[in-house]
Amino acid sequence: MKRNRPAFALLAGAAVLALAGCGTTAGTDSGDGGTSDGGTAAEGAYVTVVKATGIGWFDRMEVGVDEWAEETGVDARQEGPAEATNEGQVDIIQNLIAQEPAAITVVPNDVAGVASVLADAKEAGIVVVAHEAAGIENVDIDIEGFENRAYGAQIMDNLAECMSEEGGYVQFVGRLTNGSHSEWVDGALENQTTNFADMKRLEDPIESEENEEVAYNKAKELLAKYPDIKGFQGSAGTDVVGIARAVEEAGKADSVCVMGTSIPSVASSYFESGAIDKIFFWDPAMAGKAQLAIAQILVEGGTIEEGTDLGVPGYESLVKLEGYDNVFAGDAGLAVDSSNVDEYDF
Repeated sequence: MKRNRPAFALLAGAAVLALAGCGTTAGTDSGDGGTSDGGTAAEGAYVTVVKATGIGWFDRMEVGVDEWAEETGVDARQEGPAEATNEGQVDIIQNLIAQEPAAITVVPNDVAGVASVLADAKEAGIVVVAHEAAGIENVDIDIEGFENRAYGAQIMDNLAECMSEEGGYVQFVGRLTNGSHSEWVDGALENQTTNFADMKRLEDPIESEENEEVAYNKAKELLAKYPDIKGFQGSAGTDVVGIARAVEEAGKADSVCVMGTSIPSVASSYFESGAIDKIFFWDPAMAGKAQLAIAQILVEGGTIEEGTDLGVPGYESLVKLEGYDNVFAGDAGLAVDSSNVDEYDF
């Protein structure tokens, strides 16, 4: 049975701080300019390319992009395809290259799929910054909210507690090609197999296509296939709400644990029924600002290194992630359950 638990403050940053290493990455051209949403980027603009428009997670990120532009006086805007596809992002980036922005920041749907077009952007002298894409090629810097495998392990700690450390569970990812999602589920699985031997992952990660309706339908199928399933872990911002809807409709809100990445405004309606037990996240608005702050430092000829303060909450002292030349992380992890969801207005 599910158990009530106190609110938990995610400590992924502690794991990050234990990682050794120090490095720098030099910047390139400088400039400024302006755009209007959906229009043509003026030369020297900063453009953030997200997975898709119309998703609550990236609506929140756009708030950060707009605030950063207002705070800095630098022209910046956000774009994304109507659906979360690699092809849509590639088309947008190709169009942007011709417009000569100072910087492109990207949250890729397919880490490998955008590599070639990002190489074209760098060849054109454009600073390129990525997010949720550790290990991606052809970027100057990738910035993470925290160390990804530690984040997944923390989710598993909470899922295991909710499941009384026994029973079957499944994991969802937005795309099987999504680098961060893969690290989250891998970190969770490693934690489970090491520490919770009476739990079992029932299938390989399920792809939701970053689509709530797809997550809902696949969760319904899994609930029918595994009547005794006890847990779900979602990765895309739309996963947990799609899963929760299926769990609620099946009358299993009291017996099935649902946790994963989302934001309060998207997930809060399911806390009351118990269909969602806990969500884990970092503020997408702050992540949007962090990407742009890094881009500005590089455009102006600065460097990103261990301890860099971006002036953005959660990113005041960056750490370089072990095993990468150009991946840095903040300490931006948050966790919310029914006891503290009202503290967040996004």
